Amino acid sequence: MYEEHGARSELGELLYANRLGDANDAADFVMEGDGAVTFPLGRMRLESRRDPGEGQAANIVYWCKETFPADIAIRWKFWPVRQPGLCILFLSAAGRNGEDLFDPALSRRTGIYDQYHHGDIDAYHISYFRKSNASERRFQTCNLRKSYGFHLVAQGADPIPGAADCDPPYRMQVQKRGPSLEFSIDELPIFRFVDDGKTYGPLLGGGRIGFRQMAPTIAEYTDLEVYRL
Repeated sequence: MYEEHGARSELGELLYANRLGDANDAADFVMEGDGAVTFPLGRMRLESRRDPGEGQAANIVYWCKETFPADIAIRWKFWPVRQPGLCILFLSAAGRNGEDLFDPALSRRTGIYDQYHHGDIDAYHISYFRKSNASERRFQTCNLRKSYGFHLVAQGADPIPGAADCDPPYRMQVQKRGPSLEFSIDELPIFRFVDDGKTYGPLLGGGRIGFRQMAPTIAEYTDLEVYRL
């Protein structure tokens, strides 16, 4: 893991950087669910240890321990390795009453999706590799949801093909500034959402970010960066 607080780019001040290249880099993360974290190619590989037949109990979330402010840009590189499955980025994740995401007073989370959208946390969640069933593979979209609740608030076409036809890495980027949230892949705009802070609940502020995978997905990640906007 490496951090370069104060360094600047076109996005602003670099708050956090992690190359996600070996086990030392994973010390910054917390697993929910029964997941395996390996680095066979110098990239962080995530996969479930469970049989996908167990359904939601087989899915995982891997949280970064850092807490980030409300206005940030997030960048990372993404390698799909195996499908079917689904990949999500959570951001602005915190307790519904302002608690820290890891406050022991919050209910225990184990990777089951209901715990994240109808539990005791709020978050935005971007699903960007949706290949879990035949209908999703036929017509591929990236979705933005807001919780508490399961509110689908924005959607755009997913340019990433099936794992067998991929040419990774794919450069993923999220920018959240005030009420606006934008998502792009390889600099191609996918969607933009302006949150009015009323229709789907209050505007979400600072919090944690995390990677979610649905079994039996295997995917790899590198070069996670978070900037203050």
